[in-house]
Amino acid sequence: MLRIGVIGVGYLGRHHARVFSEIEDVELVAVADVDHKRAEEIAKAYNCAAYSDYKEIFDKVDAVSIVTPTTTHYDIALDCLRNGKDLFIEKPITVTVEEADRLIEEAEKEERIIQVGHIERYNPAIIAIEEMIERPKFMESERLSPFLGRGIDVDVTLDLMIHDIDIIMALSKSRVKAIKAIGAKVLTDNLDVAKAWLEMEDGSSALVTASRLSSEKKRTLKIFQDSGFFVVDYQAGEILTHSRNSEGEIKHGKIKPPKAEPLKEELKDFVRSVKNRKRPRVTAEDGREALKVALYISRRIKETL
Repeated sequence: MLRIGVIGVGYLGRHHARVFSEIEDVELVAVADVDHKRAEEIAKAYNCAAYSDYKEIFDKVDAVSIVTPTTTHYDIALDCLRNGKDLFIEKPITVTVEEADRLIEEAEKEERIIQVGHIERYNPAIIAIEEMIERPKFMESERLSPFLGRGIDVDVTLDLMIHDIDIIMALSKSRVKAIKAIGAKVLTDNLDVAKAWLEMEDGSSALVTASRLSSEKKRTLKIFQDSGFFVVDYQAGEILTHSRNSEGEIKHGKIKPPKAEPLKEELKDFVRSVKNRKRPRVTAEDGREALKVALYISRRIKETL
């Protein structure tokens, strides 16, 4: 039985607690939050202990899920690693690339696992599309949201675009070598809309758009390769296919993978990684690379404002 604690039980942290309470061979031992009343509420709902100081759970758990504001990730994660805990850290992994590097070094020294919460990697449509991709030549993503007032303490590149940066690097199996970017601050003091052109080391390219000023919510990824192209609709959980056969005929289709809750699949992967001492699907190194690109895009845009 793997003993797990959740640090930070706000909107997303509550769902971490719920999912861990449902996974077989896992015991949700404790939740911790600076808002002790909130911690008690979640602890009561999922039958575990509540703490206001996360350090109090160190002697009670084997692994920890960190679902706190990004500015706190580094200090909390470092404490946890030095106390021998495997970690799940919500995205972005840290505020800076240097902080991510130090966590990676500490995890290697302590022989601990770090998984980063890039949840779209566990979307059934993304898992299905991996089997169909040969060698992408061009990808285009759009991640649009209405203005909700949530996540506005950071640039939209770190709040939304970072998901697609991670997916594009994972599907191309290549790193970014050059970037062009534009964007704007509109309703907040941070970037609210951003568009970036990415050139990959393997010769492919991608156009990435993120906005929290849209009239509608949209999550799509288009993938173009020699044999045709695909359109992934994250929200519908489906893939539209367009291909040409040897006779030159154009074929259209739709693939609807079996439904699954991405967060549950993500946290189940973390549990498997910890139990089997295997690399998770999204490593700390993956989280670092996505953060590096997102921060660079933000800097390039702000230089033009």
